[in-house]
Amino acid sequence: MDELKDSTLSEEIDRLQAEHRRYAQRLEELIQKPYLSEDEQLEEVRLKKLKLHAKDLIYALEHRSAALA
Repeated sequence: MDELKDSTLSEEIDRLQAEHRRYAQRLEELIQKPYLSEDEQLEEVRLKKLKLHAKDLIYALEHRSAALA
C-alpha cells in the first residue's frame, strides 16, 4: 500500500515538473519577443501564475512524500 502511495506521489511530482518545464519554456519564448500583444501579455501573467502554482504543489508533494517515508 505504501509503495502505491509513493509511486502515485512520484508520478504526480513528475507530471507537475513536466508542466512546470512547459510553462517555463513558453515564458522564455515570450520573453524573447521584442513586443507582446495584449493576448501574449495576459498569457505571460497566466503562465507565471501557473508555473508558481505547479512549483508550490511540487514542494507540498515532496514534503508529504518525505513525511510518509
